[in-house]
Amino acid sequence: MTKYSARKTVCAAGHTHDSRIEAGRCDALHVMEAEGQITCLQQQPAFPVWINGNKVCTYIADFAYFVSDCRMIEDVKGVVTPMFNLKKKLVEASHPGTVITLYPPRKRKVRKAKRKAA
Repeated sequence: MTKYSARKTVCAAGHTHDSRIEAGRCDALHVMEAEGQITCLQQQPAFPVWINGNKVCTYIADFAYFVSDCRMIEDVKGVVTPMFNLKKKLVEASHPGTVITLYPPRKRKVRKAKRKAA
């Protein structure tokens, strides 16, 4: 059993993924590539992070693809951890022009207005 109850799942393309959500996203991306909406779909791209000549870590994203000459890096997350936030900042700082997006997109919570004392 994994920490967040994720189950390894095989997508329609035959790849094994760490979760059902990730396998579903892989299926959707393969359909988008077949329709021509995206190109050069890559699975598990690695981004080594070097600072002052020292290797700090290697971030492995879930997917990378191109949308009209713009490279998109995508990570499928059910739970966003502090370690992910740190690695995301390190990769975006050490690889200029790289932006990591999350799937499914996070919705901001709407806060209720405080009631005024009567």
